[in-house]
Amino acid sequence: MEDLSLHILDIAENSVEAQAKKIYIRLEENRRQDRLTLEIADDGQGMDKEFLTRALDPFVTTKKARRVGLGLPLLAEAAKAAGGTFVLRSRPGRGTKVRAMFQLSHIDLKPLGDIAQTLTTLIASHPEIDIRYRHKAGGRTYTFATRAFRIKLGGIPINSPPIIRLIRENVEEGLDQLGRKS
Repeated sequence: MEDLSLHILDIAENSVEAQAKKIYIRLEENRRQDRLTLEIADDGQGMDKEFLTRALDPFVTTKKARRVGLGLPLLAEAAKAAGGTFVLRSRPGRGTKVRAMFQLSHIDLKPLGDIAQTLTTLIASHPEIDIRYRHKAGGRTYTFATRAFRIKLGGIPINSPPIIRLIRENVEEGLDQLGRKS
């Protein structure tokens, strides 16, 4: 995958397949510690210990349509290639948490990519799921939560085209305020 936003999309889609009702995505850029942290957590089915030990094997997947599962192994490799680490935790019935840490100054750190497009794609495709995104950079924080946004909409479907455009603009403005161009 070319950028981190595509990794986020892939892992979040895994959460959807695991019947998650809530997906939390957190990005934190810490220049002083030279670290970028990406966390994605869900309240889906989770994995048992046996499957968890094999989850980073690209030839292990729960998907019926294909025989390989590359999302987790590719994210783990991207973190390691950029001088970072990767941790995967999961419990049956409790959900899964993925944490990838990257060295911000590393030459092999993938670009962030189009976070606004990733979030709007997730929301448009899965309007019933509560998605919360939090991004910290330069001492500032931007947060977007579909649950709060739905309340403001007063019954208008969150995945209607004008609302998706509004969400995209909101995310782009939030990232701009962090000094991140989407």
